[in-house]
Amino acid sequence: MLLRQLLEIYDLIDTPHATGDAVADLIRSRGASDVVVRSVGNGRGSTDCIKICIPGANGRISGGDAPTLGVIGRLGGLGARPEMIGAVSDGDGAIAALTCALKLAEMHKQGDVLPGDVIVATHICPDAPTLPHDPVPFMDSPIDMDAMNRMEVDPRMEAILSIDTTKGNRIINQNGIAISPTVRQGWILPVAPDLLDIQTRVTGKMPAVFALSQQDITPYGNNLYHLNSILQPATATTAPVVGVAITTEQMVAGCATGASHAQDVELAARFALEVTKVFGSRSCAFFDEEDFSRLTDLYGSMKHLQTKGTSGQQAN
Repeated sequence: MLLRQLLEIYDLIDTPHATGDAVADLIRSRGASDVVVRSVGNGRGSTDCIKICIPGANGRISGGDAPTLGVIGRLGGLGARPEMIGAVSDGDGAIAALTCALKLAEMHKQGDVLPGDVIVATHICPDAPTLPHDPVPFMDSPIDMDAMNRMEVDPRMEAILSIDTTKGNRIINQNGIAISPTVRQGWILPVAPDLLDIQTRVTGKMPAVFALSQQDITPYGNNLYHLNSILQPATATTAPVVGVAITTEQMVAGCATGASHAQDVELAARFALEVTKVFGSRSCAFFDEEDFSRLTDLYGSMKHLQTKGTSGQQAN
């Protein structure tokens, strides 16, 4: 279980003074040596982007050939101060990703070294703005989606788990976690059986999968509907991306406080951890490469869905 790690991370971020440096110091103290923090902002404020790299025994960093997994914690902000006091529901994805990173650092220090490298990325913002959205308000962010993708989607990532609070919708109606179909280069692909197996093992329940529309995997800024930002990393990479949604039975606004459930955030972190253990050994596939090749041979590229389209095609 990762409850201790989760509580340590939560204590660091549940404050108006939360910083990337404070989180980085904790993770470095537990064994991670490659931790980078960069403050990024604009007229709406700033946030601390943090990236943690845990090297594998046969990873690319050491010259090996084991593939690299990316774990991204997606959010607008950890808090919505001064409008809301305390940690908001929207921050659960970041907390889960950082919990996973803290556990990986401890494992590595103790000698449990994974085959491949793992890169964990998210950002720390205790005072993000909010944004009107139906049926419940969205959290906004001090940086736009293009900047967020530049900071979090690392070209070294050969597959990505994108963890995000996904509670303000009518699509998923259960407490816990749900995963998405695999998304790659504009295609919504079949749900990965290996990930379903891991999800079943971690939750002890039948696997839960959430639906995607084509609009969901297009970039923000095209004035189309999006479930939320969970699949936005897929617009900035050629790697396969799977969303890991932290979900509730009832709709909950991202800017709501007191709405984070430790057991569900821990489930997301533990699911990501279990995927890191097997991805580097090539025993966990996000998609069928032969099937994808056949698909693109028959129907061509869908990479245009990773762009904002042409001005004549965009919605008003």
